[in-house]
This record gives sequence, C-alpha cells and structure tokens, in this order.
Amino acid sequence: MAKIVRTRAAQKARALEVYDRLRKAYPDARCSLDFTNPLELLVATILAAQCTDERVNMVTKSLFQRYPDAASYVRAPQEELEEAIRACGFYRNKAKNIRNACAALVERFGGRVPETMEELLTLDGVGRKTANVLLCECAGTPAIVVDTHCGRLARRLGFTKARDPDKIEQDLMKLLPSDKWRMFSHSLVFHGRAICHARGPKCSQCPVADLCPFPDTQEGKRIAK
Repeated sequence: MAKIVRTRAAQKARALEVYDRLRKAYPDARCSLDFTNPLELLVATILAAQCTDERVNMVTKSLFQRYPDAASYVRAPQEELEEAIRACGFYRNKAKNIRNACAALVERFGGRVPETMEELLTLDGVGRKTANVLLCECAGTPAIVVDTHCGRLARRLGFTKARDPDKIEQDLMKLLPSDKWRMFSHSLVFHGRAICHARGPKCSQCPVADLCPFPDTQEGKRIAK
C-alpha cells in the first residue's frame, strides 16, 4: 500500500508505473461501444449516458441499420426514434438530443461529425466526455475520457481529489504524456469493472495494490469493514 507522494516528479513516475501495469493486465482494453464510423459513435455515446455499454450495443445493432446517416435521424419522427431507443432509458431526452445533433451536422457540417472540441460541444447531448471519446477514437486526437470508473480510480490512486470530471481530466493530463492518455482511460475503465469496484474492491487481486493509497484512506477502511 503506497502513501501519496507529493512531488510532481514522483507522482508522474507512479502514474507511469500504474499505466504500464494496467496495460499488461488489460491488453485488450478499448472503447466498449460498437461502432463503424463517427456518427455511430456519437449516437452510441449519447445513448450511453446512465446506461451500460452492453445495453447500448444491443440497441444500436438494429438502430444503425435503420438510420444510416445524420439525415435519416432528422427525418425520423420523434416518437419513432424514442421507441427505437427506449431500452437505453431517458429515451425522450436522448431522442431529442440525437435528432438535434444530427440536424446540426446536416445544416452546419455537411452531415459529418466535426473533429474539434469547440465544434463538438455545440452539438446537443455532447459534453466534454462525449467529445473526448469522439476525438480520441475517431479523430486521432489525444484525450482522456473521464467516466464513473476513471474518476473513482483516479481519486483512489491519489491522482486527483476532484469529483468534477473536467477537473479530473486536467489533473490526469498533467501526469502522463499525451500518447498514453487514450489507453490510460481505457485501462482504468477495464480495471474498475473487473477489480476496483465501487463497493467491495478486490484489492488482493489488484496489480497496482502496492502503488495505491486507497486501502489506508477513510473510504477504503469504511468499505473494508
């Protein structure tokens, strides 16, 4: 069990060691959403809000065949699209966001998903997390995607004290070179799903347990009881 090291150089060295070990533990870590183009990933990430990737993938299997381009989502009646994505939850708001975002793609971007953070954030239903997914998976732009797992593990590992995803993103970006951001995010997510659960983390099976201060923190001791 590691104590949190305060110097920036030591934190960077520990973050790099965590990265290397998690990459070895999860060599197949990747985006868990199924997609073949940026539009599909845009729609999938909007649907994934407060929904599991597994359920989204079940829904999008037929959804992407039914609506192959941005214009087809715009033409779809609101009620029809709501029914098609109902299983993902919050389907009314998600359908509205998808149709509005696709309308913007048609009207302002020639039907294509833009490749800059500034432009992506103008689309309904797109925040920094969704934009970062699109940037690193489709545009080849280095980015860190902060989901629930990534945020939880970053705090437990002592890489941030923040709860705001944007602040966590900035804190993690300072610790690793940009060419490692994408896979660091994926590795943290896979580790969060497999070992470092919100409740009952399997610390005895953790490949970075000796680098992690979490068991000695108040939260760690409370969960261990």
